[in-house]
Amino acid sequence: MKWDEFFVTGEPMIYGAMASIVLVSVAIVVGLTYFKKWGYLWREWLTTVDHKRIGIMYIIAALLMLFRGGMDGLLMRGQLARPENGLLDAQHYNEIFTTHGVIMILFMAMPFIIGLMNVVVPLQIGARDVAFPRLNAVSFWLFFFGAMLFNISFVIGGSPDAGWTAYFPLASNEFSPTVGINYYAIALQIAGIGTLMTGINFIVTIIKMRAPGMSLMKMPMFTWSVLITCVIITFAFPVLTIALALMTVDRLFGGQFFTMANGGMDMLWANLFWVWGHPEVYIVILPAFGIYSEIISTFSKKNLYGYTSMVVSMVAISALSFLVWAHHFYTMGHGAMVNGIFSITTMAIAVPTGVKIFNWLFTLRKGKIQFTTPMMYSLAFIPIFTVGGVTGVMLAMASADYQYHNTMFLVAHFHYVLIPGTVFAVIAGMYYWFPKLFGFRLNERQGKLTFWVIAISFNVTFLPLFFLGLKGMTRRMYTYSAETGFGPLNLIASIGAVGLAIGFGLLVYNIYWSFRYAPRDTTGDPWDARTLEWATHSPIPDYNFAITPKVQSLDCFWNMKKGKEKLFEDELEEIHMPSNSGQPFILGVIFFFLGFALVFSWWVPAIIGGLGVLVMLGIRTFERDHGYHIPVSEIKKTEQRLRGETV
Repeated sequence: MKWDEFFVTGEPMIYGAMASIVLVSVAIVVGLTYFKKWGYLWREWLTTVDHKRIGIMYIIAALLMLFRGGMDGLLMRGQLARPENGLLDAQHYNEIFTTHGVIMILFMAMPFIIGLMNVVVPLQIGARDVAFPRLNAVSFWLFFFGAMLFNISFVIGGSPDAGWTAYFPLASNEFSPTVGINYYAIALQIAGIGTLMTGINFIVTIIKMRAPGMSLMKMPMFTWSVLITCVIITFAFPVLTIALALMTVDRLFGGQFFTMANGGMDMLWANLFWVWGHPEVYIVILPAFGIYSEIISTFSKKNLYGYTSMVVSMVAISALSFLVWAHHFYTMGHGAMVNGIFSITTMAIAVPTGVKIFNWLFTLRKGKIQFTTPMMYSLAFIPIFTVGGVTGVMLAMASADYQYHNTMFLVAHFHYVLIPGTVFAVIAGMYYWFPKLFGFRLNERQGKLTFWVIAISFNVTFLPLFFLGLKGMTRRMYTYSAETGFGPLNLIASIGAVGLAIGFGLLVYNIYWSFRYAPRDTTGDPWDARTLEWATHSPIPDYNFAITPKVQSLDCFWNMKKGKEKLFEDELEEIHMPSNSGQPFILGVIFFFLGFALVFSWWVPAIIGGLGVLVMLGIRTFERDHGYHIPVSEIKKTEQRLRGETV
């Protein structure tokens, strides 16, 4: 490969990205060296198996990817606001809307959700960690290095350019001859393996590690949503794994699975992708429903209305999510019978979703509502998500979809579902559980200002797209003439996108400001919450609970605060904890090396990388890890310190 084919050149933005990567990397190395933090970084973070630290790393990675994907969105809106200025040419626009979709779904929404899962679920079920702590670390590092492999395509080799769905034949070597789609196939494969491990890990954790007395129907709603989500993950992600493996064979070894000739079938890819892709929507939505359930109950000062119906509706959603995938290609040649069946299942899935909306509304009814920052995101979610759901029912009608399909109406619909349904939820969840991690709350005044900027800017950005779609503007269109009349609405949407960028900037500033100036308080429950995770200290000690809690009811912690139950009656005992390990991080580095070699078909380095993976797995197979014990005396000292007492 020639040098100019290896590094992407010829665009000022590319040179700027290269320069920023180099400068940031140098700054990090210099900073860690100057402050002598290399040892701390290795001991406390890169080798950690603590579910809380892994959750924090997931959230930090998600915020970085929010910035990366947001820049793609701003570039698209900048191009569409004034296409005559030529900010992006057709090729770079294709690359940017492809990476925007992949990053926002797989490398922003997913890790943010998984980060909150890691932090909260063991605390809600009274466990000291997940079932397989080291596997949890492997899951994170595979996700992280998969995301990094995908992102370097921007400057090395070229980004994928066939859309986030990578439909064939667009994704074939004939129509995408660069290595961009190779990055797509291999990076998503590496990150997807990590996600599949996470799903299995949390199913085992929730089923086997609940506190004594916590039956399934006494679990908090967020834990229920995570359990159902992880079941979807274990069924859906193997489909993506197989599809990406077949894509890799087609592109690297001349396979014919998705070709237009020689027995291949390009529609096979569309089916496999959406058999995974539509359940993926609910993988990021269902945990968000759990977050909203916790927050609305807490700040309404009421029990969650209709607990059983909430659980049943989530189970129904998970089942129906696997029966709707063909609605993504009504217009691709199916007959009326097939379209009709999938139209019915698609409309049916709106029913259990509607049940949840009414559950939240009845929880709010006659409640003592507190308008905190998490609650404001939760309240805004209900009407905005309802708009997204109603337009989804419109798209579910196969005959009407011939008008809506592949227009900006569809783009508006899925943003009206995913942004309030997931992004609002993870921001609300971060505000809500922040004190458990760090011992202080994010600034409420700044949080409410940020909420209003984001909520208003979101509607200014995406509401005009409904009307653009009805006027006939297709998605993926990078330019248009003035005669179409698309200009004014696109300009409004682009102004809204700038507002969203400002809002997310304010969010990051609030985190920075709060770390520097927010008052610390490690005692009590800052939100007067109801579920078990608030029964431990803020911030949480390494062992989570000094004494394993005994659960007697659904709202056991609330009842304990009211004097109706006693959770902690046992004496302190020595606690066993898993020890840190550098193997997950090293395994992630080797997978990155292997993936990079495969992208460019460098077979010798790829073989070396594959052998490295096998060696690391072999080492782990024969390794004995006995962990370490925390003596009672040390537990007493930690408890005193966290209560603010003199040790």
